[in-house]
Amino acid sequence: MYRVWGFLAEYSLLLISGAVIALIWANTNPDSYHQFTHFVIWDHAPIGHMHDGHRTLTLHYLINDVLMALFFAIAAKEVWEAVILKNGSLRGKKAATPLFATLGGMIGPISIYLGIAYFLGSETYNAVANGWAIPTATDIAFSYLVGRIIFGAGHPAVRFLLLLAIADDAAGLIILAVFYPSGDLGPEWLLLSFGAAIVVFYLFNRLPRVLDRGHQDRPTSTAVRKYLGGLPYIVAGCISWYGFMRAGLHPALGLLPVVPAIPHADRAFGLFSAAEKYLTDLLNVLEHALKYPVEVVLFFFGLVNAGVEFSSIGEATWLVLAGLIIGKPVGVFLFGWFGAVVLRFGMPEGMRIVDLIVIGFVAAIGFTVSLFIAAVAFDAGTVQDAAKMGALFSFFAAVLAILAGKILKVEKQNL
Repeated sequence: MYRVWGFLAEYSLLLISGAVIALIWANTNPDSYHQFTHFVIWDHAPIGHMHDGHRTLTLHYLINDVLMALFFAIAAKEVWEAVILKNGSLRGKKAATPLFATLGGMIGPISIYLGIAYFLGSETYNAVANGWAIPTATDIAFSYLVGRIIFGAGHPAVRFLLLLAIADDAAGLIILAVFYPSGDLGPEWLLLSFGAAIVVFYLFNRLPRVLDRGHQDRPTSTAVRKYLGGLPYIVAGCISWYGFMRAGLHPALGLLPVVPAIPHADRAFGLFSAAEKYLTDLLNVLEHALKYPVEVVLFFFGLVNAGVEFSSIGEATWLVLAGLIIGKPVGVFLFGWFGAVVLRFGMPEGMRIVDLIVIGFVAAIGFTVSLFIAAVAFDAGTVQDAAKMGALFSFFAAVLAILAGKILKVEKQNL
């Protein structure tokens, strides 16, 4: 159990702490809490929310739109590895059943959320419909933690769950970019973002490797790495972020075009693997450098987003929760079964079909990304607060997952 606690402490403790502090603060002194989260850092700033014809940089914007870009960059790095590397978990037939389960884990929650909202009447439906994506999210760190508690570290269901969560992250990034723009769209600004990524790739990644052909000691690449390090990619990331902001897409996704441009090793050991720290390619070095800053960012993310008054519990709370704890398990099981049995993609050796039900409950822990989507899906107010409360309540899915594991007689497999 000490190893499990290590994972929790390493990846989630600060986030939980920020969320708990926010809940206590918002329910004891809501006025000071909201003054804190919307504190104006810089009025008439070059970045920030548009307000009366000019941009205003608030603490909330700094956390959610600027610093959370680092979190999504790390998520994008894991997705990129899973897709592009020869041993990537999202390549080939081995990914087919988990990808089908992922699709079900998105369609199920959306159907439950919108279906129940429709039956509650047009007024409720119109008020909450834009939050349809909130229950599609899976909190990758918490789901991994709970999966290890239920199945044991050596069970194939844990790898299946992790693959599902990574694919879910990829889909979530696409949903955020396509369905939740942050302002009026100006797609021409994306030329700046992708142009910066292309330029930095060819000048500081591709060109040095071309010049090093025939030289085993790779003098050009070594010199670029020694004297410039990650600076060109940091500059390109800033430019790309600005392009996303001006394009009207959510700027927290602004670093995504640059991630594939950074030099990467031809292998990866996987998310949460201790062996990752021994990879010395620039992409992994940058990720390791960001690890502790991102943990601090997640603390402040929880602090400025999870401060919801319990009196705000409403219809959106139960819709989000129903989408997660009903839609996720049903969708994951049905689509996973269809892929494994009907389409004959099969299941990983040592894993049963009924394990998909437990995985579905584990994947119903939305939290981080669900909170993020709730913050962009609704304007600040009662509906947004109610939806956030549903994301926070999704922690109870862990209890349901443990109960499901007991009922379905999951046998732990430790390493």
